[in-house]
Amino acid sequence: MRKTIGFVTVLVFTVMLCASGVQAKISAKDAARLGKDLTPVGGEMAGNAEGTIPAWTGGITQPPANYKPGDHHPDPFPEDKVLFKITKANMAQYADKLTEGNKALLAADENYFLNVYPTHRSASSPQYIYDAIKKNSQVATLTEDGNGILNVAVGIPFPIPKNGLEAIWNHLVHFRGIFVDRTFVYSPVTRGGSYNLGIENTQVRWNYTVPGMTADKMNNVAMYFKMSLLGPPRVAGRILVVVDTLNQSKEPRKAWTYNPGQRRVRRAPQVAFDTPGTGSDGLRTMDDYEMYNGSPERYTWKLLGKKEMYIAYNCYKLHSDKLKYKDIIQPMHYNPDYLRYELHRVWVVEANLKKSTRHIYKRRVFYLDEDSWAVVATDKYDKRDQLWRFSEAFGINYYDIPCSWSTSEVHYDLPAKRYVFYYLDNEEKNTYIFNKDFPVKNFSISALRRAGKR
Repeated sequence: MRKTIGFVTVLVFTVMLCASGVQAKISAKDAARLGKDLTPVGGEMAGNAEGTIPAWTGGITQPPANYKPGDHHPDPFPEDKVLFKITKANMAQYADKLTEGNKALLAADENYFLNVYPTHRSASSPQYIYDAIKKNSQVATLTEDGNGILNVAVGIPFPIPKNGLEAIWNHLVHFRGIFVDRTFVYSPVTRGGSYNLGIENTQVRWNYTVPGMTADKMNNVAMYFKMSLLGPPRVAGRILVVVDTLNQSKEPRKAWTYNPGQRRVRRAPQVAFDTPGTGSDGLRTMDDYEMYNGSPERYTWKLLGKKEMYIAYNCYKLHSDKLKYKDIIQPMHYNPDYLRYELHRVWVVEANLKKSTRHIYKRRVFYLDEDSWAVVATDKYDKRDQLWRFSEAFGINYYDIPCSWSTSEVHYDLPAKRYVFYYLDNEEKNTYIFNKDFPVKNFSISALRRAGKR
C-alpha cells in the first residue's frame, strides 16, 4: 500500500478538473493576491508557524560586488553552520519531511547523511517575469487534451494551480534565464565509484522568456536547445538540436542529431520519454533531463498538495571552484560533506502512467519548490509499484540574472547502487554564461550541418 503524505497545506477541491477538460481561469481577486499574501510566483509569502521557514522577502536580487559573469557563484551564506545531520540512525525522526529516495539512500549506507542548514528563500526572478505571471494567471488555459498551454508567454501560467497538470506545466516553463551557454562534465558511476568523465556544452535559447514575447510572436516554440559532446574522444563531435513546442498537441517536439562518423544530420524522434539518456549508461531517461521535460501526455497528473520537506537548496559549496571532481564523486552518491539541505515548502505532484501508453516508470512523485516551480526531487516506481529510482537537483540562485537552477542533478538507480550525474563544472572555466544572445538561426538544420566536424 502507498504511504499517505502529511500535508502542511491540504488542497480540497469540490470539483476535480481532469486533463481533458477546459480549465477555469483564476479570478481577479485571486490574481491580486500575487505579491501580497502570495509571492509573485504563487508561493506563500509568510514563513511557517515554527519559524523554521522564513518569510519570502524577494530572494537574492544582486550579485556580490566582486562577482563577474562566468565566475563560479560565491556562497552568499558562508557563515551558516550545520543545524543537525539526518542519518540512518535518526531518520525516523524526520521521515515525514524526507523523500522516499532520500530515505532509501540513508537506509543503504551508514556513511550517507543530510547536512541540514538554516533555510534561505533565495529564489528570485526579474520583475518582468513577475508582471507576466500576474497577466498569465487570468488568461492561461490548457489545451483540450492537456498537452499544451495557450494564451501565455514569459512567466509561469498557473501560479495558483488547480491540478497536477497545471503544476507540472509551471515547471516546464519556469524561468531559467533567456540564453545560457554552459560547459560541464557528466558520467555514470559504478557501484565501486569508478567513472569516466564526459564533457558537454549546451546552448539554450528560452524563447518563452524573451522580454516582450507574446503567444503570437513565439510561433509555438518554447525553447531551442543545442548539445555538443566535447569528450571523451569516442563521442566527441556529436551534436543534438531540439526544438520544444508550447502546444505539443498542435506540433510535437522536433530533434536532429549530427554523428561525425556518418557525417550526416538525421531526425531524432526518439529524443523523448523513456529513451535512455545520452551518456547515462541507461540510468536515466530522456524525460529525466532537467528533472522532467517534454510532453506530459503519457501520464495522469494529480496534485497532492503542499508540504514541508528537507530538500537540496543553496548548494553553493557543491558549485565551488575550490573543489575537484574527485572530492565530490563517491560510490553510490556524492560526498555528503558538500551537500546542503534546507526545510522548504514544496508542491507534491503524482504522475501515474496511462493504461494506453508505455514508459519504464509506472508512477513518479515530483516535488516542486514553491518559490521557483523547479522540480527539486523525484521518486520513481517500477511496474510492481516498487521504488526504483530517485533524482534530485542541487539548486542555487544564479544571481547575475537572477534565476533559480541546478548546479548539478543526480539520477540514482537504488537497487543497482549506481547513479549518473550532470552539470558538475567545478574545474571548468566560464561555465554558465547568461549574457550571450543566441539567434534562432543557430539552431537550424543548416547550422547543425555547418557545426558538424569529422
